[in-house]
Amino acid sequence: MTEKDLREEKVSGEEIFEGKVVHLVRDTVQLPDGNNATREVILHPGGVGVLPLMEDGTALVVRQFRYPQHQVLTEIPAGKMEYGEDPLECGKRELSEEVGAKAENWTFLGNIYPTPAYDTEIIRIYLATGLTFGEQHLDEGEFLNVCRVPLEQLIEQVMDGTIKDAKTQIAVLKTARMMGK
Repeated sequence: MTEKDLREEKVSGEEIFEGKVVHLVRDTVQLPDGNNATREVILHPGGVGVLPLMEDGTALVVRQFRYPQHQVLTEIPAGKMEYGEDPLECGKRELSEEVGAKAENWTFLGNIYPTPAYDTEIIRIYLATGLTFGEQHLDEGEFLNVCRVPLEQLIEQVMDGTIKDAKTQIAVLKTARMMGK
């Protein structure tokens, strides 16, 4: 089969739910074999994750409670984009809000699709270096702790399963690979 033979075409659709962050639609699609199927899709504007790396090789991560998982997770600073927002500007905003930092250097590490089977979210990941610090400006209702962790320790935590967040895993491993670790 060619990739064209794998495509599904939208026949019809309806909006099921419109929320503050996500929208849910139910589409009927025509499958490659001509049959129809239903697809429920979460529409999401996307987000940006930033791995801030200090000159001494320590990274800044945040610890925050994630209600859907009912646990505190270790993550890189990240946030939701506004529709039409420039990803780099979103990354700069999130780094300032969550960590109170600005970065002189930004390296794009790539895009990830966290749940491509049912969600349109794309997370853009950046490495931020040349950090200077000011004040943290958390969003209303946002509570987190900022932690300095050596990159080597983050690599170990990714590999042993302590860090479960996908964007953080990818940011840490891509940065480690870039640095020859």
